[in-house]
Amino acid sequence: MDGIRGGGVDLVLTGGTVWCGLDLPRATALAISGGKVVATGSDVEIGALAGAATRRVDLAGRLAIPALNEAHMHLLPYGLGLSQVNLRAEEVTTLDEVLRRIGAAAKAAPKGSWIMGRGYDHGALDVGRHPTAVELDRVAPDNPVFIRRTCGHMGVANSAAMQRAGVGHNTPDPEGGVIERKGGVLTGLFQERAMRLVLNEVPPPGEPEMVDAIGAAGEELASLGFASATDMNVGMTAGIAEIAAYERARKDGRLRQRMWQVLAGNPEGIAEAAWTGGLRPDAGDEMLRWGAVKVFADGSAGGLTAAFFDPYLESAGGGTGVFCFPDETMHHLLGHYHRQGWQLDIHAIGDAAIEQVLSGMEAAGTAEHPLAGRRHRIEHCGFVTAGQRKRMLAHGILPVPQPVFMYEFGDLYVKNLGKPRSEAAYPMRTWFDEGHNPSASSDCPVSTVDPFINLYTMLTRRTNKGIVLGAEERLSLEQALHCYTWAGAFSQFAEAKRGTLAPGMDADIAVLSEDLFALDPDALTERVRGVACDLTLLGGAVTHDRHGVLSPAA
Repeated sequence: MDGIRGGGVDLVLTGGTVWCGLDLPRATALAISGGKVVATGSDVEIGALAGAATRRVDLAGRLAIPALNEAHMHLLPYGLGLSQVNLRAEEVTTLDEVLRRIGAAAKAAPKGSWIMGRGYDHGALDVGRHPTAVELDRVAPDNPVFIRRTCGHMGVANSAAMQRAGVGHNTPDPEGGVIERKGGVLTGLFQERAMRLVLNEVPPPGEPEMVDAIGAAGEELASLGFASATDMNVGMTAGIAEIAAYERARKDGRLRQRMWQVLAGNPEGIAEAAWTGGLRPDAGDEMLRWGAVKVFADGSAGGLTAAFFDPYLESAGGGTGVFCFPDETMHHLLGHYHRQGWQLDIHAIGDAAIEQVLSGMEAAGTAEHPLAGRRHRIEHCGFVTAGQRKRMLAHGILPVPQPVFMYEFGDLYVKNLGKPRSEAAYPMRTWFDEGHNPSASSDCPVSTVDPFINLYTMLTRRTNKGIVLGAEERLSLEQALHCYTWAGAFSQFAEAKRGTLAPGMDADIAVLSEDLFALDPDALTERVRGVACDLTLLGGAVTHDRHGVLSPAA
C-alpha cells in the first residue's frame, strides 16, 4: 500500500470484468503497485486510488484474469523448433506435402547439413502411416534428415541420418526403444529411447542460439497471456549447456515468463551432472527456479507406445505399448531423486505406466523422506484408473494433464483404443471434483500452445473432427480458468504468490479481447477459439501489448 500513500498506485485497470479466481468475487477494476495487486473493486473504488502519475487502462468491457500458467511444455525446444520444418497437422495433411517441405528445405541447405522437421501426425496424413526413409531419401538425398512425430516420442530418419548414427539392419533395439524393421529392412522409424541413436549425431545449438530461442518462445507465450511456464526436460536437446543458456537468458532479461525448470532425469539426461555441479532443489529466483526432475515411463497413445494393461485394438496394430524402463530401474530412479529433494515430474500416459510410476513413488516415501507435501506429479496421466486416482489423492500426487490432447488426438485415440477407453481419457471434471487440482497445459510443441484451443476442449470435450468424447468430463469456464491459473501455480509451489488476483498477489495479469463470462454457453464455445490476448503483465510490467496502450508513446 506504500504506492497509495505516496500519491497513487502505479496502474489501474477499469471498466471491464476482473475474474479474480475461483470462488472469489468478480470486480470491474483493479489497482497495481510495486508489482503487486493492491486492490480490486468497483470503478469508483479503484479510481479513487489513482494519482497524477498513475497509468490507466480502460478495459472497455473486456476480461482481465490472472495470467495463464503453462504447467507442462518444452520452451527451449519450442523456440528452436520455430526454425525447423513445420509439419504440424493443421498445415500438413498429406504425405506429398511432408515430402515437398523437406525437399524444399534440403534444396536451401548446404549439402551434408541436417534437416530437422517437427509435428507430423501419421494418423492425420492421407496415407495413414509414417513417412519412410526411402521417401525421405528421394527428396533429400544429400542431407541427413530426421522428422519427429507430433508426440515427440518417435520420428523417421532417412538413410543418410542412419548412416551418420551407425545404425544398420543388425543394430539391436536399445532398452526402452524400438528401431522398426519390416521384412528385415529398416523403415527409418525410431521409437522412444531409440531416437537417441540418431539425435546424438545432430550438432547441438550453441548458447547464443539457445538464448535467442528462449526469448522467441517467451514472446510467443506472452502474446497468448502466459506469465508462467516450464521447460519440462531441460537437457533434452543440448545437454548440460541448457542450464547456462537459461541463466544467460535470465541475466540478459530475455525471459518473458516465470520459469519452473525440470531437469532431464533419464540416465542419458543431465540431472546427475547438474547435482554434481552443485545445482540443488529450489535454486534460483522468482524468474528462474530449478525445482524438479523428469523421467519417462512410456510413450504416447497416438503413437501406440503408451503402456497399457489391456492391448490396443488389433485393427490399430495391437500390443500393449512400450515401457522405457523395467520396474526395478524406474523405482530406483524415483527413489534416488526423491531422496535428493527434487519434485518428481514423471511422464506416464497408459494405465500400466501410471501404475509403475505410482508404485515407485509410493515405495520412495519413507519416514525419513515422506511423500506428504512433496507434490510429486504424474505428467499427462491420461488413462488413469479409479484406484490409481484414489492413491494419488491420498499421497498428494498431482496429475498434470493436457486437455488439448483430446482435441488434437482424440480421434486417433478412438482408432487405437476404442471409444469407451477414449471417453475416459484425461478426466478433467473427475479430477476437479475429487480435489486433485489438475493443471491445464499443452506439452507444446507436441500440441498447440494456444490456450484458447485448450479452453475450448475443456468446455466441450470435442475433437478437431467435432466428436464429443466423455461429455461428463466438461468443465465450466471458471473451472477451466482455475486449472490454467491457480492449479498450475499450485503444482509449482507458487499458489501463495500467483494464480489469483487477490490483494498482495503478484500482478501477473492477462487482458483478453472480450468478456467470456458475458457470452451464453453456446456462443462461448463457438467463439472462445477466436479470442485473443490484448495485454499481458508480469509483476505489473508489460510483456505483451497488442494495442500499444501502455507503450512509452501512450
